[in-house]
Amino acid sequence: MSTFHAVVWMDHQEAHVVMFDREHVEAQRIKTRSHHKHQGKGGDTAAFYAEVAKALAGAHEVLLTGPGLARNEFRDWCTSHQKSIAAAVVDSIASDHPSDAQLVAMAKQYFKKFDAMAADPSQT
Repeated sequence: MSTFHAVVWMDHQEAHVVMFDREHVEAQRIKTRSHHKHQGKGGDTAAFYAEVAKALAGAHEVLLTGPGLARNEFRDWCTSHQKSIAAAVVDSIASDHPSDAQLVAMAKQYFKKFDAMAADPSQT
């Protein structure tokens, strides 16, 4: 699905990737293959981040959120490995464990303000 916006809630164990536009919402969950909580091996982390990046293909603006450091580590990984995704990341904000509906509502509110500041004609 090629949509304009995406929001990713992530920790070191899983990511909830939600891509949306005005009429459509598509969500998927990606789980890490690491069995060591918060001690993922480099290869496990890279494979996990690569799957998340693949799920974001086609998104023009991406908001990262989550309770810990995984969202920032993912952004840093993208800077080195997936420059197109890194360029699409607009912000990284802390959050608890929202439902997918709450996640979409939060992202829509965020992007409404973000796009208004950027004068994005697709949001008027």
